[in-house]
Amino acid sequence: MNDIKVIAFDADDTLWVNEPYFRETEDRFCELLEDYLPHHSIARELLQVEIRNINLYGYGVKGFMLSMIEAAMELSQKTIKVDVIEKIIALGKELLEKPIVLLDEVEDVLQALHGKYKLVVATKGDLLDQERKLRKSGLEHYFHHIEIMSEKRETDYQKLLKHLDIQPAEFMMLGNSLKSDVLPVLELGAHAVHIPYHTTWAHETIDKDIDHLNFRQVESIKEVLSFLLK
Repeated sequence: MNDIKVIAFDADDTLWVNEPYFRETEDRFCELLEDYLPHHSIARELLQVEIRNINLYGYGVKGFMLSMIEAAMELSQKTIKVDVIEKIIALGKELLEKPIVLLDEVEDVLQALHGKYKLVVATKGDLLDQERKLRKSGLEHYFHHIEIMSEKRETDYQKLLKHLDIQPAEFMMLGNSLKSDVLPVLELGAHAVHIPYHTTWAHETIDKDIDHLNFRQVESIKEVLSFLLK
């Protein structure tokens, strides 16, 4: 731990609430299409469309909105009415305007670590949307660097480390996704801390136990202070 110079934080569902807003919007989308299929079947179809579109649209609200429209067209066999499409677009716009609600103890942790480490945001998503959320969060001033990534693979983290001019052993990632925030970071030889969140997108879940010297799991973000401020 003594070698760590940079601590990176995932944003959505690590710093602030995000996934519950998407699930709420998904429920409303399913209600719009309930004449075609049961709720769970619509949700499954939407997930398949989202995953299929990631390489085209990346992550974020805009890609989600386009995937909802595409799923509606497929589920209705292209008979969906224009007013339903308008409602889907309105759902997406509402999602973009959701308030930024910080998770418990986040700002306390950033205040405690600020000045002792270089703090970084490393998050996936749409550039404009993530910049907007960070600005509205009031947290921007804590961070030395903001990295909005199209994907979080080992190669993407390598680019970040190169930009920061540090070695893997000097880097720690904190986040709620084992798939995106933990596994690729450990593969690099860096440190990773998993902070579980009660709602996780199905595409980000993995069924795997992690046994690694550089891995920790905590129940709340404030627990990281017990080993980062020694």
